[in-house]
Amino acid sequence: FLVDILGLHEPTTYGPFVVVQVENGVSLDYADDHGRPHPQHYAFMVSDAEFDEIQARIVERGLTYWPDPFHRIENQINTNDGGRGLYWDDPDGHNLEIITVPYGG
Repeated sequence: FLVDILGLHEPTTYGPFVVVQVENGVSLDYADDHGRPHPQHYAFMVSDAEFDEIQARIVERGLTYWPDPFHRIENQINTNDGGRGLYWDDPDGHNLEIITVPYGG
């Protein structure tokens, strides 16, 4: 899901992990522990062009997105700190976020 929405390379495996490589040498390593996931918040800094591409994929898939982490207004973005941002949920209930400028401008 994350690879598809963010437009990342296909994940690899390392032992029990499915490894999703993101920017700056960072990876998200997924492992199935056969329990219910505890929802988390994950934020990704993206360029303006990447933001447009990701938002388009979210819209194409009919996913709801919000300008804030509390999901108050559907299908709008925020312009916090002079950039753009939005939040959406993954199938496991994680609150995902993309922003184009760091928090605090």
